[in-house]
Amino acid sequence: MNLVDLVLLACVLSNPGACREYHLLFQSSGSLQSCMMQAQQYLAQWAGEHPDLRVKRWHCAWPNTEDDKT
Repeated sequence: MNLVDLVLLACVLSNPGACREYHLLFQSSGSLQSCMMQAQQYLAQWAGEHPDLRVKRWHCAWPNTEDDKT
């Protein structure tokens, strides 16, 4: 099992221009592509716990590689 970073952009429902990036770590078996399939349950759970936010987009990444893209 590998740790994968689920990176999502969520916006406030009452102010769609107010968005923030969130990082959720979870264990995934396999590639980033398989993470995209497995991540749906985590996104649904997160969205249920944050009813005032709407997930605008998301992707999977290996932890600590997002900062290397600059």
